[in-house]
Amino acid sequence: MKYVLIVLFSFFLFNASAQQSERLKQLEAQRKEALKDIEETSRRLKETQATAKNSLNRLNLLARQVMSRRNVIDLLNKEINSLDDQIFALRKEVDELQVDLNKSRTNYANSAQKLYRRHTSQDKLLFILSAESFIQSFRRMRYLREYAEWQKKQAREIIEKQTQISRKQTELEKSRSDKQLLLATREQERMRLQGEESDQKAEVQQLNKQQKELQAVLKKKQQQANALNQEIERLIAEEIRRAEEEAETARKKAQADGIEEKPEEKRQAETKGGYAMTQAERKLSADFGSNRGRLPYPVSGRHTIVSQFGEQQHQQLKYVRTNNNGIDIETTPGSDARAVFTGVITRIFVVPGYNNSVIIRHGNYLTVYSNLSQVYVKVGDKVKTGQSIGKIFVDSEEGNSTILHFQLWKEKTKLNPAPWLN
Repeated sequence: MKYVLIVLFSFFLFNASAQQSERLKQLEAQRKEALKDIEETSRRLKETQATAKNSLNRLNLLARQVMSRRNVIDLLNKEINSLDDQIFALRKEVDELQVDLNKSRTNYANSAQKLYRRHTSQDKLLFILSAESFIQSFRRMRYLREYAEWQKKQAREIIEKQTQISRKQTELEKSRSDKQLLLATREQERMRLQGEESDQKAEVQQLNKQQKELQAVLKKKQQQANALNQEIERLIAEEIRRAEEEAETARKKAQADGIEEKPEEKRQAETKGGYAMTQAERKLSADFGSNRGRLPYPVSGRHTIVSQFGEQQHQQLKYVRTNNNGIDIETTPGSDARAVFTGVITRIFVVPGYNNSVIIRHGNYLTVYSNLSQVYVKVGDKVKTGQSIGKIFVDSEEGNSTILHFQLWKEKTKLNPAPWLN
């Protein structure tokens, strides 16, 4: 029973150690990914000049940098805590192995003393021959053979446990060394964070001095956003009207011909005043809806959401409020906009400030891709999930800023796209 408990305890320690190692790998991978984001933001900050047009963008970049740096420090703290757990588990393993080694050494020493008292072949022979019967002699022979095997086994166990202890102590020293390295890295990250927070504070002070200029820029951008929204609403209403007209024309024709409409051709809206869909469109709509939280991001390169959906109060500037009908996704220059789901291109149009825009219909859901410098598709094209539909505009005046404005609608209702993406 005692042996079983020892085996179970050793198995538990091994599993705990393996889990800690896997956890450390995951945390390290997350930290490396966060550092990549910091490198990309640093590059963007170097490219951006603090002018009235893009100073707010610089502040947003700095805010993102500070947030990413804090995330790295948080991940480093988790790695250090995980290493502490690993060090604790390794120490327990070493202690347990040392106890087992001491027991094995004691048993081996006792057996060696007994063997010393009967160390000659003559003694062993006399021990066998002095038996009272042949069976007893045979048993004594077997006992001596098994005793010798047991001694060899004890010697092997001692060597094996010494090797295990040496290996675990090496692992322990490495974990301690890794912890010291992480502590030093955390201190470096903390110093960088202090510097970035100082830069952020200076940027806020500068923007407060440029309040009138910045508000003028924001007012112009909001007017452009309103114009985009009005155009999208107009186009959606037009499509709903046209679909209803087609449905009414089909119903009248069927009545005039005295036949019943085919189920696959019959157009029907999900809600009153909504888009009248065919059977295939209803299925597409249902498929789109069931993929909430699993849609791919609509850009091909590394990406970050730089402006969230809805009305937002700027964290650093009290006088700055923005209202976004979708989300703005910053990516790398040269990136394409990609369809998030199977659908049909229904509109391609231009609005000042947003360059080319493309609308894809997925049943009674629509996705809008704005700020394209080049469009690869045409109205009526059927597209697949992940298909490139256009090149995202690169703004050289904003430090090569490459931002896709992405919207999601159901009928005439704007939806927050972020929860739909994965």
